[in-house]
Amino acid sequence: MVQQQADLQKMPLLEHLIELRQRLLYAAAALIVGFIICFYFAQSLFDFLAQPLSDLLLSRYEDETRTPRIIYTSLIEPFFAQIKIAFFFSAFITCPIFLLQLWKFVAPGLYRDEKTAFAPFLIASPILFFTGAALVYYIILPFAWSFFIQFETVGSPTVLPVELEPKVSEYVSLTMRLIFAFGICFQLPVLMTLLARAGIASADGMAKSRKYAIVAVFIVAAIFTPPDPISQLSLAIPIILLYEISIWMARMVEKKRAQKEQELRDELEAE
Repeated sequence: MVQQQADLQKMPLLEHLIELRQRLLYAAAALIVGFIICFYFAQSLFDFLAQPLSDLLLSRYEDETRTPRIIYTSLIEPFFAQIKIAFFFSAFITCPIFLLQLWKFVAPGLYRDEKTAFAPFLIASPILFFTGAALVYYIILPFAWSFFIQFETVGSPTVLPVELEPKVSEYVSLTMRLIFAFGICFQLPVLMTLLARAGIASADGMAKSRKYAIVAVFIVAAIFTPPDPISQLSLAIPIILLYEISIWMARMVEKKRAQKEQELRDELEAE
């Protein structure tokens, strides 16, 4: 009898583990398929990542005999760079599938109001990530590369010139790191709103900590962006705005929670 009760208690956990494994397999299969497709187009994806630098160099040297180029110094460097690119873009485009599998795993255990509250975050998360990535690609990279290229020197008969010849692997790693950093930083409203909904953070607490948050934002911007003021401000200012949006969303969550608690008290008093 005791053994039967123990088996009944273990079954739900076993079923959950099987369900989790199934969802992870679906997500991993999507990632692998995406990787294969992206690896086939890896050169085109690299050209896309290199476009901001290419436009800058081609416009800078259009009247000179020098031809801009991106070099590699190891035989295997371009191959592994294409693997990085394929994996990065595969994770990028299959992110909604990961979130969908997470939702299908979590949703059966949620109440209807919890589903209604949690679903918008799954939609907002990839949108915010793509917004941060677009900000990097179309605004930050042109400014950053324009800043760094100013360190080139023409040289003279007695002084060697300093010329830019970026490496494939270094350029790919730096660009993907910037895109990933901005995408993660743009998840701030989702994170703070979830913390507020869980009761871990509050709107008043975030408002009081605003000055410390601003300092932390500029520290993060200094770490993840190139060391030019424009790139750092381009990351810091949107994150500060997102922090203010997080405070506003936390106030909305607290207001709805207070309304529900008041309705519950009114029902109890009416009984």
